Amino acid sequence: MRRVFAVAATLFALAAPIPGPAWADGVAVPALKQFGEPQFKPGFTHFPHVNPDAPKGGAVTLAEPGSFDSLNGLVLRGVKPRTLGLISDSLMVGSGWELDAAYGALAESVAVADDRGSAVFTLRADARWHDGVAVTAQDVVFTWDMIQAHGAPFIKSFLDHIAKVEALDDHRVKITLTGTGEIKPIIDFAVTMSPQPKHWWTSNGRDISKTTLEPPLGSGPYRIKTVDAGRSITYERVADYWGKDLPVRRGFYNFDSVKIDFYRDDDVMFEAFKAGGYDFRGEYRAQRWTTGYDFPAFKDGRVAKIAVPSELPLGAQAFRLNTRRAKFADPRVREAIGLLFDFDWIRKNILYGQYERTVSNFPNSDFGAKGTPSPAELALLGPFRGKIPERVFTQAYEPAKTDGSGNNRAQTREATRLFKEAGWETRNGKLTNVKTGEVMTIEFLDGTGSLSRVIQPYVEALRRIGIDASLRIVDTAQYQARTDEFDFDTIVTNMNFFTPPGSELRGYFGSAAATVQGSANYAGIREPAADALIETALAAKDLETVQAATRALDRVLLWNFYMVPHWYNPENWIAYKTRLAFPATPPKYDQDYRNTNFPATWWVAQP
Repeated sequence: MRRVFAVAATLFALAAPIPGPAWADGVAVPALKQFGEPQFKPGFTHFPHVNPDAPKGGAVTLAEPGSFDSLNGLVLRGVKPRTLGLISDSLMVGSGWELDAAYGALAESVAVADDRGSAVFTLRADARWHDGVAVTAQDVVFTWDMIQAHGAPFIKSFLDHIAKVEALDDHRVKITLTGTGEIKPIIDFAVTMSPQPKHWWTSNGRDISKTTLEPPLGSGPYRIKTVDAGRSITYERVADYWGKDLPVRRGFYNFDSVKIDFYRDDDVMFEAFKAGGYDFRGEYRAQRWTTGYDFPAFKDGRVAKIAVPSELPLGAQAFRLNTRRAKFADPRVREAIGLLFDFDWIRKNILYGQYERTVSNFPNSDFGAKGTPSPAELALLGPFRGKIPERVFTQAYEPAKTDGSGNNRAQTREATRLFKEAGWETRNGKLTNVKTGEVMTIEFLDGTGSLSRVIQPYVEALRRIGIDASLRIVDTAQYQARTDEFDFDTIVTNMNFFTPPGSELRGYFGSAAATVQGSANYAGIREPAADALIETALAAKDLETVQAATRALDRVLLWNFYMVPHWYNPENWIAYKTRLAFPATPPKYDQDYRNTNFPATWWVAQP
C-alpha cells in the first residue's frame, strides 16, 4: 500500500539456500533452497503457471494511484513507479511455487563456501544492457558501492550482513559476509541485487545519488519509451531481450507496450476503469468488489472479475503509532487507542462482510503467534521476563471484538481506564494529560484517501472520548517526505515480509532502524527483546527455530501494541477487460500483480 511495498515487490520474496554438499566450496549450483531440494530441477523449461507459448504483442494500459517524480530506484529521495523493476534483472528470482527457493536470472550459478562466509556468483555470458554492452561483475560492484553511499535505508537493510563485494573477473562476483554460518544474507543479496550499468551512470554528467526523470538504461524485458512526468510512463518490450528464453522468463512479459497512467484520486481511478481507460486492476475495496461492478462494460462481458486464492504469507496492514512522540510512548495509551477501533462494525457496515481480521504481524503464514506460547517460544522469551509484558507468556493475543452493532461501551470503558492509568483524564470534554495539560491529538496521515471511509468512523470514535482526532490527506510527495522523516502521528502500512522472514525484520522492527530516516520502522520500535529475537530468527539453521523466533517476536510486538491491526484478504481480487487472457493455473503462493499491479504472465487475446 505504501512506498515500502513497491520496493519490496521488486526484490522477489521467494528465495533461500540448498543444504548439504551443494554448498561445498567451488561447486556451482543453478538454484538455492533453504529447506530440502528445489522443486524445479536443472533443465526445466518453464514454470507451470505460465503459458510458454503465450503470444507476444499488443498493448496494455494499467493504472497507479498517486504520482512519481523520479526514475532512480536506488536512492531514498523521490517517488518511483511501482513498475520500474520491469527494466531490470536481479541475480536470482523466485518460482511462485515454493516459499524458500530461488533460481538463477542474471546469475547462471552460485557457489557457497563451506563456512557460508562467502559466495561466488557467475553471471551469464550473454546478459546484456539494452545498448548491447555486456552486464559485468564490475556493474554489480558499482551498484553495491552506490547503495552503500546513497541507497535507501530499506534496501540497505537487506544487505547489512555483506562486508565486501568484489569482481573476480568480468563474470564472477564474490561477496564476503561479516560473519560465517549464515546462508540467508547470501540469498538476500541474490534477490535484492539488480545491477546498474556503470558505463551509463558514469557518463554524460549523470549522478546516481540524485533523482532523475531521464529513463535509465536497463537489462530487463522492458525499456522506458516515454515519460510524462507525474502523469504516465510507457514501457516497450525489448524484442531482443537477452533473457527471453530463460526458463525463469519463458511465458512472462508478453505485452509489446505497457502504459501506466497515474491518478491522484482513487475514486477517479475507478471511474476511469469503468469508462475503459485501462485494462487491468487489482481491487482492494470490498464495497467496490461487492457492489461496484454493475456498469455496462461488465454487464455486456467486456469486463470480468476473478478471485484468485493465494497461500502467500501476507504483510500486516495496520495503523502504526509513532512512539517517537511522547504521547504514544506508554503502551497503555496505545492499547486504549486500539480498543476504540471497532473492526466488527466496520467489517459489517463498510467492508461488506469481507476480509479476515489481522491478529499477527505475519498473517496467512506459519510464522505468526497462535494460541499461547509453545515450549520453544517460552525458552526464547524466558530471558526477558520482567522486561516485557507478562501477558506475552500467558495469553493468546486477540484484538477487541464487538457484536458489530456500534455499541462498544465495554471497550470504551476499558480504554478510559487505561488512559487514566497512563495519566490522561477527560477535562472539559478533552482527554488531557494530568501532568502537562496537553490535550491528546491524533492525526491520521494518508497519501491517497483510499481508506477515508474506514478512518473517518475511527476518528469519530476517538473524538467521542475527548481525543482531538483528524484525518489529513496529502499528495504523494508530501506523504513520502513526512513518513521518511517520521513526521506523523499514525499512518496505515502493510509490511510485507519474505519467507522465511529475513533481514527485513531489522528494517521493520529493529532498534537500529528506529533512528534512520527513511527506514520502515515507522512505529519507532526500540525493544531489546525484539532485537534479540530477530537475530535468533536470522541465525536459525532450521525452519522450526525460525518459526519459534518469529512467533515469539510477534508476541512481544503485539502485547506492546505498536499497531492497531486491520485485516487481510487471502484472495486476490482482479478485474480486467476480457480482451486479455491468462494461464489456467495460478502459482500456489506468489501472484506477480499483488504488489506491482503488473500481470506478468497475461497476454492480449483480442486486439
